[in-house]
Amino acid sequence: MINLLKELCLINGISGNETLVREYIISRIKDYCEYRTDNLGNLICFCKGKSDSGKKLMICAHMDEVGFIVTHINDDGTLNFAEVGGIDTGVMLGRQVKIGDIYGVIGSKAVHNLTKAEREKLPETSSMYIDIGADTREQAEKYIKLGDSVCFESEFTELGNCIKAKAVDDRAGCAIMVKMIQETPEYDTYFVFNTREEIGLRGAGASTSAVNPDFAIVLESTTAGDIDGVIGNKKVCELGKGAVVGFMDRRTVYDKELYKLAFATAKECDILCQTKTMIAGGNDSGVIHTTGTGVRTIAISLPCRYLHSPSCVINKADLESTYVLAKQFAKRVHEL
Repeated sequence: MINLLKELCLINGISGNETLVREYIISRIKDYCEYRTDNLGNLICFCKGKSDSGKKLMICAHMDEVGFIVTHINDDGTLNFAEVGGIDTGVMLGRQVKIGDIYGVIGSKAVHNLTKAEREKLPETSSMYIDIGADTREQAEKYIKLGDSVCFESEFTELGNCIKAKAVDDRAGCAIMVKMIQETPEYDTYFVFNTREEIGLRGAGASTSAVNPDFAIVLESTTAGDIDGVIGNKKVCELGKGAVVGFMDRRTVYDKELYKLAFATAKECDILCQTKTMIAGGNDSGVIHTTGTGVRTIAISLPCRYLHSPSCVINKADLESTYVLAKQFAKRVHEL
């Protein structure tokens, strides 16, 4: 699954521009399931299982990653931009980015030109620009147009027992689902690859309405704050301690029976599993669980350091634990 994750992470696809990601996923699952694409670009797959429980389960992950969009081309050939999704300005400055086939670097005012007050705080996005090496607006306009998508450019690197890459949120969930589809689930299951999660969970509402499931499992990547100087519950979750199953985040109070079942499944199957120690973040569950007459929902997440940056770091064993728990839990949901 490491190679599958690598290929997915290296594809560029910010919210609203997930086409290349979707095309790659289709190439990997087309021989294993029925699939269709809706008007928002969601990829909705039905995988015939070995049995039909009479319950409708939807497992989903989102295809999009955080990034930027070009908003203006300046006279000197630099580009103004806005964030697409939540990105801390601290991870932007000096980073290499890609706009189509064009490379650039995010820059800002030179240090020697900063005031004392400016040096003591992170720069605003409005004070940054993208330098593509153009000298004039006319040069830049030959390659760039307003509304172009901008993605972080980052290598996929193995760091001992860990991996560093962009877009782990949520290509990891996509990779797990691709593998589950290829292996044929125990029961009939819908697998949905959603769009536009990073800009407000937009795709999930449409896809959930179309599937109308009884249960939903959301596969995600979630913030791990287990670094030096962070203590107690502020770590949220930790690398090396397995899959993450939360009881609540900022968008969802998760189904209590499913929450208990997840930990019971982990214990029975000897899978490392942890919970989130802060009410933080959110994911497609926030829309899914309130769609239609309501959907019983749980999220199974992969702990990830430096989320929404070009250098997300995950533990290889945690990726495997998240996959195994998702697979075993999906079977037990059908048996409720």
